[in-house]
Amino acid sequence: MEKQVIKVNGMSCNHCKMSVEKALRGIGVNAAVNLGEKTVTLEYDPAKVQKAQIVSEVEDLGYEVVN
Repeated sequence: MEKQVIKVNGMSCNHCKMSVEKALRGIGVNAAVNLGEKTVTLEYDPAKVQKAQIVSEVEDLGYEVVN
């Protein structure tokens, strides 16, 4: 398992948090959103999920992945 933290702009409320976490769980990623820091801590198997998929999933929800 790989663990990373990404910065995401545009998240501002509990609904944002739940949407991102649910979408990422749907592709096999454990995600924990920190609204105060505007970050998402990711834990995933890089053999099954690529970082580009994670970024795409978050951006499809209307948020901007900064790193």
